Amino acid sequence: MNQEVETLDSLGDSNEHRRRGLLALAASTKGFMPDDEGLALYNAARQAGWEDRRGGTFLEVGAWCGKSTIYLGAAAEETGGVLFSVDHHRGSEENQAGWEHHDPEVVDPTTGLIDTLPLWRRSIADADLEHCVIGIVGDSPTVAARWQSPLQMCFIDGGHGRGPAWADFRGWSPHVSVGGLLAIHDVFPNPADGGRPPYELYLSALRSGEFEEVGEIGSLRLLSRIRPPDSAL
Repeated sequence: MNQEVETLDSLGDSNEHRRRGLLALAASTKGFMPDDEGLALYNAARQAGWEDRRGGTFLEVGAWCGKSTIYLGAAAEETGGVLFSVDHHRGSEENQAGWEHHDPEVVDPTTGLIDTLPLWRRSIADADLEHCVIGIVGDSPTVAARWQSPLQMCFIDGGHGRGPAWADFRGWSPHVSVGGLLAIHDVFPNPADGGRPPYELYLSALRSGEFEEVGEIGSLRLLSRIRPPDSAL
């Protein structure tokens, strides 16, 4: 009996060490998400995963270099779920040359274009999450139009321009299952703090009557689906 207890204690210590290691790695990965928001994203996804018997299907739109992917991937691993990470890896409008969030380190010197895919792949490999994180390189609305699986967690953090943001919302929010979570990043009620589209998506979700807010951490909003989507969305 004592040996069984020692084995369980050892397993618990190992899991906690793994969890702490992943969260530390996520915090140090290149990206724009503050640590408190990343930790909240992880905790929300973990809760969503535990509530689904199969562990949950998670999806993120917009991965950049893998910071949010590791937070969500850690939750997927812990709960037996799978994370699909959708990104064309060419950067959003605000990431291009001449814009505020441009980073020359992610520009491919051969093509002159942003290419975060190699950095994203390295991040996921360094985190040893390739067994539960699947990257989908492509246009988000195109993938969404052909998607069929219900999502227990959907994180929208792609392009923040009006067109891309609304396309992501309209494409992916209907796939969130009842009781599942929709997370929207960079929601700023004050226009002086940031762009409007993510805030508009957040308001639209609430006004639809399909979602209710269950969490607010910094610019991250967590919404739970309370009824099936309208076919008109």
